[in-house]
Amino acid sequence: MMLSEIRHWVFDMDGTLTVAAHDFNAIRLALDIPLEEDILGHLAALPPAQAAVKHAWLLEHERELALAARPAPGAVALVRYLAERGVRLGVLTRNARELAHITLAAIGLGDCFARDDVLGRDEAAFKPSPEGLHKLAQAWQVAPAEMVMVGDYRFDLEAGRAAGTRTVLVNLPSNPWPELVDWHAVDCGVLLDKIKPPQRIE
Repeated sequence: MMLSEIRHWVFDMDGTLTVAAHDFNAIRLALDIPLEEDILGHLAALPPAQAAVKHAWLLEHERELALAARPAPGAVALVRYLAERGVRLGVLTRNARELAHITLAAIGLGDCFARDDVLGRDEAAFKPSPEGLHKLAQAWQVAPAEMVMVGDYRFDLEAGRAAGTRTVLVNLPSNPWPELVDWHAVDCGVLLDKIKPPQRIE
């Protein structure tokens, strides 16, 4: 199947649709998380009361980032091109769903994604778990092989591979994970060029 034929697209958000703004090491320092550990994985292993305090801090920190979000190069044009052609669009993010919607509004794409088609860390096990992609496939009544997962990091690609979707890596100049990637584009604008039909010269 060609990428241009896929009618169900799922995007990571931070660093994929937006310019990456998270300073993950600063977050780890603020929350007293070892620098080599995954933030959400660390919080999930904490006692509930301790985890709740740190999750609350993280949510407010991420809210500030969401309100100030800027679109990644080509992201708005790509998503609008797909939306105008009736492609089903979803977001699977390790962020919170409410902040994902704030972010999408901030970058001018709030009208392109149905609320229930945006899944955050509270709606499904966080990536690289494939649970969110399976939930979207079930809601959309399609096989995962008819979907594509677009992201900028290996967690996005690993989730796609585990779920059985196609995968696209964007916003990196080269592809460090060829075993996880079906298509690679240096940014969303280049990805759009890959799926647009060639213009006829009159």
